[in-house]
Amino acid sequence: METIKNELGIQAKQTFTTLMETLDAFTPETFNRVPPLGGWTAGQVCEHLLLSAGVVEVIAGKTQPPGRPAGQKVEAIAAVFLDFNTRLQSPDFIIPAAGDYDQQLMIQKLKTVWTKLKEAVRLLDLDALCVDFDLPVMGQLTRLEWIWFYVVHTQRHVRQLERLLTPAPNRHRLPLPGR
Repeated sequence: METIKNELGIQAKQTFTTLMETLDAFTPETFNRVPPLGGWTAGQVCEHLLLSAGVVEVIAGKTQPPGRPAGQKVEAIAAVFLDFNTRLQSPDFIIPAAGDYDQQLMIQKLKTVWTKLKEAVRLLDLDALCVDFDLPVMGQLTRLEWIWFYVVHTQRHVRQLERLLTPAPNRHRLPLPGR
């Protein structure tokens, strides 16, 4: 169990650092630019991460002894969210609204979320089962599993942000005959 907690600390730190570096690479103009083939803007991805940060309230809420290993669902959670070949459908309550988002404000809010998660890891019993909210399909999670969820969920969206920074090849240009 200690190994999974140590790995969580390493992954969380790396994920936060990569998220901040990626967000800093956007300009105020590109932060809210709609991708050419559709999808969320960087601002909407940030809003989605903030909406899903309800994890912080869940891990601070009611708990009980888990009755199972505290990290039992970590691998399953990672398998779902780090499978980049599968498109996942976000629950309605964490779908971001269309519109412009303030880049610096979003970054500051995300920093606050990550500070709270770091404090939770330091201060709370990560083995406790959170009973205030069930993750769809997975059910009730321990604090350890909820924090892992937020880390791998963020890793998935960092990859999405990185794709927004790198223009997709122009798929509409076909070679002309005879060239």
